[in-house]
Amino acid sequence: MTAIVAVDIGGTHARFAIAEVQDGRVLALGEAITLKTAEHASFQTAWQEFERLNGTHLPRAAAIAIAGPVDADIIKLTNNPWIIRRSMMCDELQVDNFVIVNDFGAVGHAVAQAGPEYFQHLTGPDQDFATDGTLSIIGPGTGLGVAHVWRKGATYHVQATEGGHMDFAPLDAIEDAVLARLRKRYRRVSVERVVSGPGLIDLYETLAAIEGRAVQQYDDKTLWQMGMSGKDSLAAAAVDRFCLSLGSVAGDIMLAQGGFAGVVIAGGLGLRIKDSLIRSGFAERFRAKGRFEGLMSAIPVKLIRHPQPGLFGAAAAYAQQHV
Repeated sequence: MTAIVAVDIGGTHARFAIAEVQDGRVLALGEAITLKTAEHASFQTAWQEFERLNGTHLPRAAAIAIAGPVDADIIKLTNNPWIIRRSMMCDELQVDNFVIVNDFGAVGHAVAQAGPEYFQHLTGPDQDFATDGTLSIIGPGTGLGVAHVWRKGATYHVQATEGGHMDFAPLDAIEDAVLARLRKRYRRVSVERVVSGPGLIDLYETLAAIEGRAVQQYDDKTLWQMGMSGKDSLAAAAVDRFCLSLGSVAGDIMLAQGGFAGVVIAGGLGLRIKDSLIRSGFAERFRAKGRFEGLMSAIPVKLIRHPQPGLFGAAAAYAQQHV
């Protein structure tokens, strides 16, 4: 058994936990400690604060998930002033080895290793995922994360992708209006412009324009709160439209990736809207693929509800590479 430090770094928060790994898998994940990135000058000082809070020397191995590209030696986070240098990591953190993965790549590892108790059924057959084949993963949040996991028994491979940047394809007149609205601002409209947290703004304002209603401008966080609470009927309608579009996109990605083993909806936004997904037209849109409707009906679609998929997935990535 090997003890490691698992880290999940986003724009606002960095989460730390001690994990135990063995034989390529995560055995245990300790309680997570969340630090605000704005309160720490660098990743190194946040690491030192976690060590202080932990009350003892940290393990000499690190598994780090980062919200952004991770291939370069110098990693600049998208919404975070920290700069991480691979070549200095061992010296700065006093570790012997480490793994750095993209945050959605970490989600892929979490999907591959989490037990069935961490998945909630959304549509399709209410059964466990097939142990062999490809799982498609879609995670709406600030953007739209897309990955897939190929599994054969206990062996698996995670592939993070940029599937969130494929073209948005309208299915009805309302989505035609959404596309027309977005095309005034963008030369090319990707699915991420619609199926992401900020995309709710354009859905809301498009619905208002169709009804000839003048509405106040809101940020996406406020609109989500208004829509989920039901306090604003137009915002609630925009949430329903979001669920429809997410169903369509999830089905498209599954077909493109060959995700016949199953589809996973991931991300904090997915968890927050799970009730809306179940009662909306998400399932119908997922299946609405013409001649492949029968095939789509046989695909289990689930929501991952692990409390710390980024930390768990980072630890799983380390276990795959080093243990």
